[in-house]
This record gives sequence, structure tokens and C-alpha cells, in this order.
Amino acid sequence: MMRLLPPLLALLLALPAAAQPAAPAPSARQLNTEGFRLYQDGKYPEALEKFMAAVQADPKHALAQYNVAATLGVLRKQGLICEHSAYKSSIVEHLTAAVKLDAKRLKRAKEDADLDPIRDTVGWQRLLGLSPTRAADVPQILRKVGWHGPGVGVYGTLVTLRFEDGGKVSMVKKVPQDEGPPKPETLTGTYSVKAGKVEVRFPNQKPDTGTLDAQGTLTFKTLGPFFDAPSECDA
Repeated sequence: MMRLLPPLLALLLALPAAAQPAAPAPSARQLNTEGFRLYQDGKYPEALEKFMAAVQADPKHALAQYNVAATLGVLRKQGLICEHSAYKSSIVEHLTAAVKLDAKRLKRAKEDADLDPIRDTVGWQRLLGLSPTRAADVPQILRKVGWHGPGVGVYGTLVTLRFEDGGKVSMVKKVPQDEGPPKPETLTGTYSVKAGKVEVRFPNQKPDTGTLDAQGTLTFKTLGPFFDAPSECDA
């Protein structure tokens, strides 16, 4: 003969098991610590993933922002630019965020070899106190920054400018060949800066005048625009 269960017990047995509470998401601090351990072990892609997660968890975590910039710098130096989007602009973006959140990060950045890839950018010059919109700063920025023309297909940037002390400027043009990669040709000329305007003069060419805008783009009437980073990963 089947014995019936008491109504209350039968009801309790019929209820589904209580769901276990979800584990709390790791904090930005925890993620940053995990990333630093991976960085110390030389596992830079994995470290970058943790640092980026830390920034996503807390965009105001200054150390995590700094660590993203530094790790991107390492990956860039290793030539892993396209694989990990280790663009100069991304490094500058995260480093600028870190310094805004914690001004002491700038002192560390000045000594950090991981950040060497961005020393020749307008963004780095801004962190050092220079401004592309201040006429007195334009000559310094010109000399400290590497200038790259727009990308052209699989070859990327074909024209670069380098301003030097003593009013000298060099232009390297990569000339496309019927076969093989473009061949570089170098032109040497002179330049002058007056009231923030830049005039370049190359042999057998008319003088060309350019200006540096607030975004850090150097634009000439004839040569066109130049940026502080080369065209990359567009092929």
C-alpha cells in the first residue's frame, strides 16, 4: 500500500533546487594584478587582455590605463602591431588617460622604455606641455615628431618628413616599382617657421606652406597632410 507524503513535505520536494548565487565579477584591481603577473612572465598578449578588462571594469583605474599603454608599447616593439592593435594613437590615448587620473604617472612614463615607441608623437609632446596651437611650440614639435603622409594601399605611407636643427628638412619618398617593394628616394631641403606657419623648400620645387592644427595634423598646400604615425594594418 502506497503511503502518501504530508502535503507540506510533498510541496517542498516539488520545488526546484535554489540556484547558487553567481560569483562576483573580479574587480579592476584584481584584474590589474593578474595582468601584472602575466606581464612579469613575459606573456604580454594575455597581460594586455587582463589590463583591458580592468579598464573596462573601471575606466578611472589609473594604473590599469597605464599598464595598457605600456603593454601595447611592448607589443609594438615586438612588431605585433596589427595582431593587437598596438597603434601609437592607442598607446597615447591610454597613457593620457592615466596621467589625467594620476599626474605622477607622467614621471614614470618619462623613464619607461615600454613607451619609447610614442616619443615622436604629438600626443607625447602634449603630455610634456607643448601645444600644436601655440606658435612658440611649433618649431619644437616639428623637430621632435616623425611626420607621415597618408597610406597608399598595401604599401602604407609613401612619404615622410623629418625636420632637423639648423633649418634642414628631409623628405623620403617611396617610389613604386614595376616589381618588388617601392624604392626610397631622399630629398634634402630647408624650412622656416614664422607665426606658426611652416614653409619648406626643396630643390627644383616651389616653396610650400603648411600649418599645424589642434589635432596635430601638419597640412601643406601642395604636399598635403602629414600625421604623427604611419598608416598601418590597412592592407
